[in-house]
Amino acid sequence: MKKMFRKLCILAAIGAGLGANLANVAHASVIIEGTRVIFPGQEREVTLKVKNTGKQPGLVQAWFDEGDPSVAPEKLDVPFTLTPAVFRLDPDKGQTLRIIYTKEPLAQDRETMYWLNVLEVPPKSDAANQLQLAFRSRIKLMFRPQGLPGSSEEAPAQVSWEVVPADTGKGYALRASNPTPYHVNLGELELVVGGKRFDAGAGYVPPLGSQLFPLGGLNERPVGDARIDYSAINDFGGPVKGQRPVR
Repeated sequence: MKKMFRKLCILAAIGAGLGANLANVAHASVIIEGTRVIFPGQEREVTLKVKNTGKQPGLVQAWFDEGDPSVAPEKLDVPFTLTPAVFRLDPDKGQTLRIIYTKEPLAQDRETMYWLNVLEVPPKSDAANQLQLAFRSRIKLMFRPQGLPGSSEEAPAQVSWEVVPADTGKGYALRASNPTPYHVNLGELELVVGGKRFDAGAGYVPPLGSQLFPLGGLNERPVGDARIDYSAINDFGGPVKGQRPVR
């Protein structure tokens, strides 16, 4: 299993670099029905469905990681198990994954984030000019303890923002401070000042923590009124736009 996993990851990495320049390259067929998993702390397990939308069967492997996608599954120690973890998925068929919390202690004053990986291995093609790739999808799992104050919907509007020197020593960045116990996931983020917009990318702000977002094109500290335009991602994967002042 270890050797197979390493070979598949190498193949996927090579394919990602070459795929844009090759014709007749295979495409991902296995999709996850959802963009994130919210795991309520009081539950023993939740379920998630994956489906094969292609015309060929495939082998699927699923596992969790703690944020580093390069770590092999057998080297990880996470408080969740997946059933089944490896399975065949026929065309136009689905498979329900059971995500089971193994009850190792986790923080009870904030959410804890993990990542669900789904690796699709297509069957070998008879076409000589077709490159076979292993495709991996990753989505977030948020373990949400029972009884947290406030709500995840309110969290983005409570984040405070300030412009600070970038940690590279060049340019500036936005520092987001999140006083809530929820992860704030951001699909879009911009600083607006003096009629100009400066892109700060996307990412997330951890609960009861802070995060830096580098600002592209901003070479001096802004003077005057400034604001943040953002698009937060809610529990259902939908965008929620909002604005916040800059301190």
